[in-house]
Amino acid sequence: MTLEQLRIFVAVAEREHLTQGARVLNLTQSAVSSAITTLEARYATKLFDRIGRRIVLTEAGKLFLIEARAVLARAAAAEAVLSDLSGLVRGSLALMASQTVANYWLPPLIQRFRREHPGIAVSLAIGNTETVSAAIRDGVADLGFIEGEIDDPSLDMTEVDEDELVIVVPAGHPWADNAPSAGDLSHGAWVLRETGSGTRAMFEAALPGLGLSADDLTVALELPSNEAICAAVASGAGATAISRLVAANAIAAGRLATVALPLPKRRFLALRHKERYLAKAAAAFLALSRKTG
Repeated sequence: MTLEQLRIFVAVAEREHLTQGARVLNLTQSAVSSAITTLEARYATKLFDRIGRRIVLTEAGKLFLIEARAVLARAAAAEAVLSDLSGLVRGSLALMASQTVANYWLPPLIQRFRREHPGIAVSLAIGNTETVSAAIRDGVADLGFIEGEIDDPSLDMTEVDEDELVIVVPAGHPWADNAPSAGDLSHGAWVLRETGSGTRAMFEAALPGLGLSADDLTVALELPSNEAICAAVASGAGATAISRLVAANAIAAGRLATVALPLPKRRFLALRHKERYLAKAAAAFLALSRKTG
């Protein structure tokens, strides 16, 4: 069993799709299929069920995926130690962030880091607060950045900036002119991020201060991206609570309007695993994020 076989298995298992796994790894589909077949034959264990044109993990495959990720994480850590011997001349840095941070806060920071350390290859994956936290726990990413609070004793959390959450409605909506009552809020339609997102969790935590609970809201739409949320609200689907960073352009253009109801500020947090080696590239990026925030 080789690390390359493990990388191929993980890429295919995470997507449950041979072609997508091959595309991510820049390999041919035949090479990927051959690697999976070789693994299954070598250990006489079926890792995937082929159902029509789809593949799905078997129970053995699900268990193997956990171990394969752990091995790859350890290999990446070992590689990071060796890369550190050459300082910040070469190496890689894997980041994962929740949507608001990834799309609006991190890009200028990554660009600045790349200017200062051109030999470091930086990758960025996007998830929500829960998936980012899981990626750091599992060693899939070196650093995580989230806008939601979490309780995980295995992770070190550093505040790097603040963000303002605002309630927005379509331009011309009655709430834009007069602050709505708790009754108005409960009867209005809401467009919210999915459960597990930092934005959703922060908004629901603030509802008691507005005289409401999450169960009082009428959620008309639940969407997985900030951009989809803004587009739906601008088209009249309802109100939402979202980062001012995300809504700023639409507010300036007059497509969205803020509602005069105060919401607490939230922290942008950097995450790293307390027990894993912090490579020089990760340490440098973390220091830069603190300075920027």
